[in-house]
Amino acid sequence: ALFLLALASAVTTGAAEKAEPVTETISPPIGQLTTPGWRYEELRRFKAPEAGQGVAVDHEFFYAINNHTIGKYRRTTGERVAGWEGGAGGEIIHLNAGFVREGRIYGVHSNYPGVPMLSSLEFFDTASLKHVGSHSFGRMDGSFTWLDRSTELTAGRGNGPAAGRWIACFVHYGNRAAEPNRDAAWTQIIALDDEWRRTAGWALPAELIARFGGRGFSASGGAFGPGGFLYLTGHDNTELYVMEFPKAGSVMKWIATIPFPSEGQAFCWDPYEAGVLYSVLKRTKEVIVGRVTRP
Repeated sequence: ALFLLALASAVTTGAAEKAEPVTETISPPIGQLTTPGWRYEELRRFKAPEAGQGVAVDHEFFYAINNHTIGKYRRTTGERVAGWEGGAGGEIIHLNAGFVREGRIYGVHSNYPGVPMLSSLEFFDTASLKHVGSHSFGRMDGSFTWLDRSTELTAGRGNGPAAGRWIACFVHYGNRAAEPNRDAAWTQIIALDDEWRRTAGWALPAELIARFGGRGFSASGGAFGPGGFLYLTGHDNTELYVMEFPKAGSVMKWIATIPFPSEGQAFCWDPYEAGVLYSVLKRTKEVIVGRVTRP
């Protein structure tokens, strides 16, 4: 019996010695995952009390956007020249992002953190900052966080299936704004026609959803940029994600990551300076201007 016990012990010990160690995959710290060949260079910063949710830009001004406020600033000096205030109890609850097109700011709006989720597109005149129109999406599958249009100027190999369309993001949350049985994995990017009807849709890769972090947020910003790629931000990470639309299937491709100083939120590419990016740093209420270069 002692011999059998000793033999069993030896076999067990040998097996333990031969067992392969368990290797845990650990993601690089946020802001340190850099794809070779891609680079961000900060150019300047401007203070803007409204720089909480996003920023839009045209040839002369940038527009800092918060939940229900917009500030208009000269892009050369940062001088504030006008503002719009919707009021904490007004119909406009949570502006998420915006961009300028043909003299209008297209303001992406939701009722975050309200459930059920409601979304709309709000229009503002760039000259006066007056609210001049609205398109209500009402109840959608997700909460509206950003909008852009893929045009000839942004055409490239990265956005083939999206060329010539409005591209919008409707996110789901895994926090207090979550709808029943939904989390950030249900986020979707959709194509819309000029009547704001859905014509196509894509999902984000699971590894990117996981990279967004554990606070239950999703893709807070998105816009077409250098190379015609779609660029995304999360809600908190100091990273810019470069995406391609798939040639087949429904899941977008995450092809590069660029560290930059803004902690997520919405951003806007300068329509007149190639590769120049306007973003916001919410905690310091700053608009940051930088340049992205690619391979």
